[in-house]
Amino acid sequence: MLTLHHQHLALAHVPSSLATLRLPYTPASALAARRMVRAKLTEWNLPHLADDAELIVTELVSNAAKTGCLTAMRVSITRVTNRAGQAVRISVRDGSRALPVLIGAAHDAECGRGLALVDRLSVAWGVDLDSLGKTMRADIAADRA
Repeated sequence: MLTLHHQHLALAHVPSSLATLRLPYTPASALAARRMVRAKLTEWNLPHLADDAELIVTELVSNAAKTGCLTAMRVSITRVTNRAGQAVRISVRDGSRALPVLIGAAHDAECGRGLALVDRLSVAWGVDLDSLGKTMRADIAADRA
């Protein structure tokens, strides 16, 4: 398995609740993912993270939907601890091994800004490759206002 990390943070799971959805590879899946993320953050008493978390999950699901895979993607949210402290991890697993690329798109560009948004809103993000696809993940600091 190949693992790429942004910001070289050592990431470790802590025991916590986990929410997971299996969704089709369609843009409409982003709505179901946003609802799950907002509901879980509310349950964890972290509703102040919901707006940023919804933007992140929308970008990750949209990117997965563009891969052309025919099976279901897996979207999950969990609590983690990393070198930045307590965080919420949003992950999207898809069946493509194509790696995302962070590019410097213009502010008025119609595409290419999604990963830059994930980079700006998260304390860490990365991708884990395996023989059947990849998992994109982004961590949001739990203690930010």
